Amino acid sequence: MMRLKVFNTLALLFVPMALLAQFKISGKVLSQESQKPVQNCIVYLNEGAQLVDLNSRGEFVFENLKNGTYTLHFTSESYKYKNLEVQLNGKNESVTIYLETQEQELGEAVITESGVDFGLARMRGIENMGLYEGKKSEVIIPENMTANLATNNARQVYSKVAGLNIWENDGAGIQLSIGGRGLDPNRTSNFNTRQNGYDISADALGYPESYYTPPMEAIGKIQIVRGAASLQYGTQFGGLINFVMKQPVEDKKFEFLTRQTGGSFGFYNGFFSGSGTVDKLSYYAFYQFKRGDGWRPNSEFENHNAYLNLNYQISEKTKIGIDVTKMNYLAQQPGGLSDDMFDENPRQSNRERNWFYVDWNLWALHLDHQFDVSNSVNLRFFGLDAKRYSVGFRPNRVATIDDGSERDLIKGEFQNWGAEARYLHRYQIGGMQSIGLVGTRYYHGFNHSRQGFGSTGSDADFEYIAGEENIFYDYRFPNRNGSVFIENILYVNEKFSITPGLRFEKIKTTADGYYGNVYRDLAGNIIEFDRQEEFRVSSRQFVIGGIGFSFKPNTKWEAYANASQNYRSITFSDMRISNPSSVIDQNLEDEKGYSIDMGIRSEKAGNFNYDLSLFLLNYNNRIGEVQFYDESNRVLRKRTNIGQALIRGLEFYGEWKFTDLILPKSDFWNMSIFSNVALIDSQYKKSEVVGVKGNRVEFVPTINFKAGAAVMYKKWRSSLQYAYLSEQFTDATNATSGGVSAVVGVIRPYGVLDFSTSYSWSKFKLEGSINNLANAAYFTRRATGYPGPGILPSDGRGFYLTFQYKL
Repeated sequence: MMRLKVFNTLALLFVPMALLAQFKISGKVLSQESQKPVQNCIVYLNEGAQLVDLNSRGEFVFENLKNGTYTLHFTSESYKYKNLEVQLNGKNESVTIYLETQEQELGEAVITESGVDFGLARMRGIENMGLYEGKKSEVIIPENMTANLATNNARQVYSKVAGLNIWENDGAGIQLSIGGRGLDPNRTSNFNTRQNGYDISADALGYPESYYTPPMEAIGKIQIVRGAASLQYGTQFGGLINFVMKQPVEDKKFEFLTRQTGGSFGFYNGFFSGSGTVDKLSYYAFYQFKRGDGWRPNSEFENHNAYLNLNYQISEKTKIGIDVTKMNYLAQQPGGLSDDMFDENPRQSNRERNWFYVDWNLWALHLDHQFDVSNSVNLRFFGLDAKRYSVGFRPNRVATIDDGSERDLIKGEFQNWGAEARYLHRYQIGGMQSIGLVGTRYYHGFNHSRQGFGSTGSDADFEYIAGEENIFYDYRFPNRNGSVFIENILYVNEKFSITPGLRFEKIKTTADGYYGNVYRDLAGNIIEFDRQEEFRVSSRQFVIGGIGFSFKPNTKWEAYANASQNYRSITFSDMRISNPSSVIDQNLEDEKGYSIDMGIRSEKAGNFNYDLSLFLLNYNNRIGEVQFYDESNRVLRKRTNIGQALIRGLEFYGEWKFTDLILPKSDFWNMSIFSNVALIDSQYKKSEVVGVKGNRVEFVPTINFKAGAAVMYKKWRSSLQYAYLSEQFTDATNATSGGVSAVVGVIRPYGVLDFSTSYSWSKFKLEGSINNLANAAYFTRRATGYPGPGILPSDGRGFYLTFQYKL
């Protein structure tokens, strides 16, 4: 009987019911400049209860409407936002809408959407075959920001997203490392990281580290959805980060853009892109070359990045496309520092033979089909063929001078592929629109990981020394993952909606290989090689759920809340690692927990944009590292389940455009200030590890504060940004001293100031920026392995100049 009640409840939430109304609103959307149909545009009614995409002829239709007044909203990346009020009074209505492009030249002034927008938006309730009603989300639009895009400066780009903890690995932004709410920022491994909706990390579950980050100059927008994204995109505690690349230009056959940047420390960035639409075929492509010498010695790098997107409109309802991405880079790594070395001179380096190489190859196929205005389907097939190699001298004592002996060589090779299908259905219950989303996913991952002795040379040589005994770690990690998910927005009325969801996961991870210990005599000669074969399989399946609520009493603000279960499986590095200073707990278990968000935020509220929220993250079986002494009285680190971590806090973002207050009649000035702050309390509530219960959780600064100001006058724009993070720990024991390895200890409080400016005229644009304006000496990370170990100092003051030309 209980099962029947549960089934009936789920049926009420997810099974469509249709109640017909009487009339419809239809229309056509055209470009004001070219008079051609607009395609990439979303049209929705009132507060978003009904939403449709345009067909290839720029047409839309809303059916089954009752008599009354409706507001049509038109939003697009390429065109300015517009709305129109339509009255239904006993008959159907048809309208024609003309949209202006985002940028147009009017005499002396260049007016862009960014002059009106805040540069930080939020996900619509239904967007790109995804449901986001009642979830904490942010959308960053890089083109609307005055920031250093050439260096992918994450500190500036993500400055308006509250609570993010950013590790600065290099001054060129080749790799992105962000976390939040106590989640390890290392290579953004606690977020599900995607590009155009498909995975780009090494292995989404087995090794979710992102060695590839798209260049900001090629990104249309960055979508961030916090922990509730686990129901649609995977099980990570952090949520989703999706890099949406720029879309093909619709009203031109060919558009060319080049950006040339030079800067401090031998930095050069060349970016070239082409875009256009020819009949039913559209395309966007770019090539980027980036190099530099680095702020510290032994920090040179060279990076190549290329991308191609092709789309073909088979019919007005069906579209196919392909993405191809190629990225590789070679970087010299200066190694980490001890606390004493950092205090003495943060720019020093005692490592000349450490190198890192990455080759990343991504492909994706997608098919979008709209059966009718109520039913759409999206299919994606994607794959990755990649490798990451690192070689270097990395003893536990970071102050040790390189003796020229064999280097430690680690190779990781990844061959992954997957498929994901989504079906979106719009229907009505009681005269109100509801939207259901059902999806399924299969992921097939494979990683071959080896470690051994590399050459005694100083160049980027990634070949092992001959001999079986010189490879002391060789594993294959097959990974299989299947999932099914369902979410449904139920609009109770025009103001209130409920979004329940479920996700079923089946995961199988395998470790198959051997590890060994090498013993040497006093002269350094190998006298014994102890090899241990190992085969481990872990299979599990589970269901996680969540629910969200949204209340929009008017067009100015929204109250939202959601709760979602989260899950994180143990990774390849959790199952087996070969590091002289680390050991793995053989009884390591997956991490489980839940996240809760609730808050209020503005809704197209004029001159003030804000989001104030409270959150709670309950993290069971949290995996972390603690220091201990072995039988030889050596200090080692053990990776184990630390215990239950509880992280709670307040996050606030606010931005105020105050131009009208100072210059109410000015058409040329635009001024704004913003601030975001995260106040976080974290604590280990339970732990079997001695001395951990009651400690603060690692990677959680109590205060995370960012603020800035922007000014625009005609063609000139400038911004000033400041970031401050309070003290944070790097391990569960809350060690304050880094010791000889400096891999644990406090990350000291730091503050950083950045300045950027730009000037546009005709087809040209000139940008300038000063990173770390006050030349602060600080660090954001203590690395346990590569590119350390030890403290990794952040870059000092740097100057950059960019020249842009668009044809």
